[in-house]
Order: sequence, then structure tokens, then C-alpha cells
Amino acid sequence: ISPYFVTNTEKMETVLENPYILITDKKISAIQDILPVIEKAIQQGKREIVIIAEDVDGEALATLVVNKLRGILNVLAVKAPGFGDRRKEMLRDIAILTGGTVISEETGRRLDSATLDDLGSARSVISHKDDTTIVEGYGSSADIQGRIRQIKAQIDETTSDYDREKL
Repeated sequence: ISPYFVTNTEKMETVLENPYILITDKKISAIQDILPVIEKAIQQGKREIVIIAEDVDGEALATLVVNKLRGILNVLAVKAPGFGDRRKEMLRDIAILTGGTVISEETGRRLDSATLDDLGSARSVISHKDDTTIVEGYGSSADIQGRIRQIKAQIDETTSDYDREKL
């Protein structure tokens, strides 16, 4: 979302090791929405945080950038992949991979009520301008295998080449 999050200017990439991962389908404009969970992470000694959201802008983006530049947080904000229902499924996949929870008003959850248990985590997250890779998500192996089986079944059932490719 912002070049200020780059950790390697030569490669124009951001690499965070063992980050917490906040996953939401919302647009984040007010820092108050995410401040409680960020403060909890910092209190745990965790300063690496990846935020996956519809968008991060305004005061929230400015505050994250300032805190990154000051060395208080090593943060990365990325736009959630996909659109509409497909985005919801992709965020759910990310949550399963990382052991996190998608914070969504559809499920009755608000960002300002997020806890550390809602955050996913991974060995690392590597992000470039147009793509982000989560390496070794720390989600439950059984949950991940269950989701893989579910996706394979959907691929077998669909008649649409487009849906098959996206799955």
C-alpha cells in the first residue's frame, strides 16, 4: 500500500520474519480501529505486524508509516486479494493458513475488539509491489488439509473454467 513499508530498497520488497497477521475485509481509515490489537502485540514484544485489509488510508496509514519510520513498529499493510465473494474465500484461506481469524462485521466482529488470538502468524511474509507471499503459515495442519480437500471437491464440482482456475 505504501513504499514506506519497504525493508529492502534495492529489491523494492518488504520481508517480515515471524509477524503477526491481522486479516480483515474492512477498509481501515481510523487508527483507533487497530490500535488496541497493535498495542497488545507490542506489549508481547512483537513488533512485526502484517495488515491484510480492503485498504488502509488516511490517519491509519499515516500513523503506521510514522511508527515504522521511528522504529516502533515493523509493519506492512497490503490490500486483500480478489473481489466480492472470492475475496471473502481468499481471506478465509489466509486465515486458515496462518491460524488467524477474518475480522468481519458479517461475522459480528469489529476491528477494535480484535485480540492476539485473532491474529495469524507465519515464518515470514515477503511482499513486492504487486504480490505478497506468506511462507510457512502457522495454522493447524488439520485445518489446512481440510481446506485443501474442500477446494479440490469444489474444483471437481464446478463446470466453469474460470471458477476452476480461481479455485
